[in-house]
Amino acid sequence: MPVHADVPPIDVHCLDDPDPTTPLGVLGAGEIGITGAAAAIGNAVHHATGRRVLDLPITIDKLL
Repeated sequence: MPVHADVPPIDVHCLDDPDPTTPLGVLGAGEIGITGAAAAIGNAVHHATGRRVLDLPITIDKLL
C-alpha cells in the first residue's frame, strides 16, 4: 500500500508571474504540503475503528 513517504521529493519554485485565472493573481503553495493528509487521516480512522471510509468529509454517520 503506498504511503506518504513513498512520494518522491518535490521541487518547489516561486514564480513572479501572476496567475491570470484567479482574481488576485496568486498561486497556491499550500497544496504541495497537504498532498497526503486526507489519505493519512482516512487510514488513521480505519486503524482506529476498523471501518474504511472512502468519501470525504469523514463524519461520524459514515462510521455507523
